[in-house]
Amino acid sequence: MIIRAIDAISEATGKLSAWCLFAIGFFITFEIVMRYVFNAPTVWVDEISRVLQVWVVYLGMAYVLKHREMVTIELILSNPNSIWRKLAESFAILVLFIFAGTACYFGFQIWLKATLAGHTTDTYLAPPKMITHAPVWVGSVLLMLQGGVQLYRVWTEGLPEDDILEGQH
Repeated sequence: MIIRAIDAISEATGKLSAWCLFAIGFFITFEIVMRYVFNAPTVWVDEISRVLQVWVVYLGMAYVLKHREMVTIELILSNPNSIWRKLAESFAILVLFIFAGTACYFGFQIWLKATLAGHTTDTYLAPPKMITHAPVWVGSVLLMLQGGVQLYRVWTEGLPEDDILEGQH
């Protein structure tokens, strides 16, 4: 049940990331029309688009891991059923835990400091920095949760069927 919940969260955040990319494209198109057709540029499109891009990257990480779309090199360990491949997959996930755990810890510290102090960005809109700092630790927590699920799957379910088929080519 926990695994299904984590998978569902990863799916939802991945789809949210996709919709945010759509929104960014819409906002930028809107800005182009306003600037070059009506000669009335906006003050918000650039900053909102940048903030959304940061959220897209961090919210999308768990989704990408869930769908096994991270970069992998299978030159030596091409047999997905071997113990060496499982150990290599496990090692990669453990390295991911170190990276994501570090990003989560320090990202949360920075977010908490900015939130408690009420810091805002040095821009015209001046949104709270908690909005721009939160995706680092939120996305890292989601990545670690999905990493735990993937580590469990490596040793209980094995690698997905498409990995086995790709390993035979």
